[in-house]
Amino acid sequence: MNGPVLILGAASGMARAVARSFAQAGHPIQLAARNVARLEDDAADLRTRYGTEVTLYEFDALALDSHAAFVAALPALPEVAICAVGAMGTQKGSEADPLAASHVMRSNFEGPASVLAHLANAMETRGSGTLVGISSVAGDRGRASNYVYGSAKAGFTAFLSGLRNRLAKKGVHVVTVLPGFVKTAMTEGMDTPAPLTAEPEEVGAAILKAVTRKTNVIYTRPIWRIVMAVIRNIPEPLFKKTSI
Repeated sequence: MNGPVLILGAASGMARAVARSFAQAGHPIQLAARNVARLEDDAADLRTRYGTEVTLYEFDALALDSHAAFVAALPALPEVAICAVGAMGTQKGSEADPLAASHVMRSNFEGPASVLAHLANAMETRGSGTLVGISSVAGDRGRASNYVYGSAKAGFTAFLSGLRNRLAKKGVHVVTVLPGFVKTAMTEGMDTPAPLTAEPEEVGAAILKAVTRKTNVIYTRPIWRIVMAVIRNIPEPLFKKTSI
């Protein structure tokens, strides 16, 4: 029997697809989110469709002082923990309201880093496990169109890199996921190019594959690796003249 998989921020469309991928692979699923009762139908569907055990846990990524107790209270420390917590907000909203900017930054960096730190310590003590953080290509370089969200994701990407380096010899693997555009509620209404836009199911399948193969960093669609390499290497004097 495969070990349990914990999905943090389990109410998003992407997280639901990830849950289906791991349930289909035979893992018991632990779903954690705010107002977790809204996931009862998802849990029932996973149980019926895949015959796997599904449990629900109340979790608030921004309540940092609750994270230690949350991890300690899990009936079974997961084999894999996947953090899908995040909030995009809007760049204009973040520019106009520092509190809105703070919410975006805390939701995409501080909260996810805090809970993964507690899980990392528990897995290190056990000597095994996999941590998966869903970051973003937006963190590869700050751009005028989304630099508040992007800066938070840049911080989270750096955190995951350091965590991977720290735990490499401790039996714990860390995967960084950079999905690019994904067809979810977060991108609804955005004009996203089809070749760069993944379905949630692609993300779920890619994460399952990365965990199985112990991949370090994945771009859900490989073309993003090329796109972001180009953007990262635009000289700063020229970059300042762009609007991307």
